[in-house]
Amino acid sequence: MTRLPRRALLAAAPAVLALPHLAGAQQYRPEYKLSVVGNRPIPFAEGAFQWAELVTQRSQGRINVRVYPGSQLVGGDQTRELLAMRQGIIDFCVFSTINIAPQVREAGLFQLPFLMPDHRAFDALINGEPGRDLMAVMDRRDVVGLAFGENGFRELSNSRRPVRAPADLRGMKIRFAAGAIFNDIYTALGANPLQMSFADLQPALSSGAVDGQENPVNLFLAFRMDALAQRHMTIWNYVNDALIFGVSKSIWNGFNAADQQLIRDCAQEAARNNIALARRGLGIPGTDDSALVELRNRGVEVAVLTLEEKRAFAAALRPVYERWANTVGADLVRKAEAAIRAVS
Repeated sequence: MTRLPRRALLAAAPAVLALPHLAGAQQYRPEYKLSVVGNRPIPFAEGAFQWAELVTQRSQGRINVRVYPGSQLVGGDQTRELLAMRQGIIDFCVFSTINIAPQVREAGLFQLPFLMPDHRAFDALINGEPGRDLMAVMDRRDVVGLAFGENGFRELSNSRRPVRAPADLRGMKIRFAAGAIFNDIYTALGANPLQMSFADLQPALSSGAVDGQENPVNLFLAFRMDALAQRHMTIWNYVNDALIFGVSKSIWNGFNAADQQLIRDCAQEAARNNIALARRGLGIPGTDDSALVELRNRGVEVAVLTLEEKRAFAAALRPVYERWANTVGADLVRKAEAAIRAVS
């Protein structure tokens, strides 16, 4: 066996002593891909951009997160984001519970019609046991859920007539984003539902291929749907689309504990900001009604339904609610109903 001279061993000693430090150094990717539906300035996308910017800045560039808006990593098909994350195409995502509900049945909780009467009810779900249960489900789907955000209560617009009762929807072609429950909802109300990606929605409205759509007020205003023949808006608050700020579990496990906490803190801060933006101007406690005023200033006829009018829709949709409650999970739905009663 060849022996190294003592001088060579001594010279090599500093390098050998440094090896544990080098082995412990984090080798992160040059870029982490974050997918989100839509783009700025809508609150949904704003939450994603703020999350990416906070992580990149506070890590001093060690964790470089880049946003890919418009679900471009999945060709504009927002319903494929969860699958793409599990395939390693997407690293971070702000998921819509509507878009993932076809793969994660529990996420359909937020689409049960007229489950949540107001924002206090929504908050009771995301901050309580139902929210924790859903995050546990995401974990089993290889997604680490870090925070809930809000896309907003989804309101109905159309080009044909005011809608204040179930019969008013009869015969209308209404676009929905994803999920068989929406097909059932609008069929039960006598409409003709059509599933369509957001990328295809605007040309469909412009051409008259569909009569109406359902989305939060903030998105309607940002994308100038009033210029796409949408002259009637119904404020009925029938569902609210919760958002999940999530990271691929395999990517998450590659971060050290301190960086995991940094990413979590940034997600929670961005989610709080997103929720505040989603609620701005709707006339709920703590906000003004500037968004509703803007709708009217653009020539949109706004019908804010009374409690009795909402109850008529809820009664018409009760069979749909009960059928889908079993799909979502009876135990989860009971927890949600109890959490809402506690704040009502």
